[in-house]
Amino acid sequence: MSVRLVITDAIWGRIEPLMPADPVRGRRWANHRRTLEAIAWKYRTGSPWRDLPDELGSFQTAHKRLLRWAVDGTWARVLAALLAAAAGADDIGWTVSVDSTVCRAHQHAAGARKKGAPDRAEPEDHALGRSRGGLSTKVHLVSDSYARPLALHVTAGQAGDAPAFEAVMAGIRISRGGPGRPRTRPDTVLADRAYSSRAIRWHLRRRGIRAVIPQPSDQVRHRLRRGRAGGRPPAFDAEAYKQRNTVERCINRLKQWRGLAMRTDKLAIAYQAALHLASILIWARR
Repeated sequence: MSVRLVITDAIWGRIEPLMPADPVRGRRWANHRRTLEAIAWKYRTGSPWRDLPDELGSFQTAHKRLLRWAVDGTWARVLAALLAAAAGADDIGWTVSVDSTVCRAHQHAAGARKKGAPDRAEPEDHALGRSRGGLSTKVHLVSDSYARPLALHVTAGQAGDAPAFEAVMAGIRISRGGPGRPRTRPDTVLADRAYSSRAIRWHLRRRGIRAVIPQPSDQVRHRLRRGRAGGRPPAFDAEAYKQRNTVERCINRLKQWRGLAMRTDKLAIAYQAALHLASILIWARR
């Protein structure tokens, strides 16, 4: 069986220095590059772990590595290092876009224990929501001006966009490549009407971030009905808002992996780790 690989020598040259070193005691790590290819193959194809081709090694090794590095923060650190390198090369567009997407969850994603999660980062509901349409998970994300993910946050599928806004924005922490605090504030935030609230606008204004968010029609009618007491309409740059398609393109790039478009993981940290790996490969190609 011939397996199509996605990690080129150029990509691996950027990722390899960021991988964990072999433990001082005990057995050496299995080949990192082959393990990453195995995890990527599983989520690109949406196949079960047990169907992993022999050329990519043991499926138990790949699955355990995915979870271990999710718990100890390795995936997040590798992504942060690639973002810092991009920032050092002035290759991040700081007019960012925020949005979310609902991903259907397979029935195999259900059934995880409510207690005994491997880490406190695992939500009690495992980021699984139930509705008439079945199980689902919502991915909230921020993309830069070039349709590349800067921060990700997963919740249950029925969760609203606005309540998760501050959580996903808090994920933007990009090192400047030297002394000083990481950058956490973009220049401009583009978002659709679901994010039009006083709390979000105040949050952005307090942090000195320009907000480009249209008002929904009911808020406009309510303001006009109040007359002078309704105040002035919030500023809105229609020309800048045209760039909001970058987050839609970013979502499309992530959902090209079938295992991300439909979740089969029981644990939210495993699913988010796969999202981080897809993001890592996107940034390593720059």
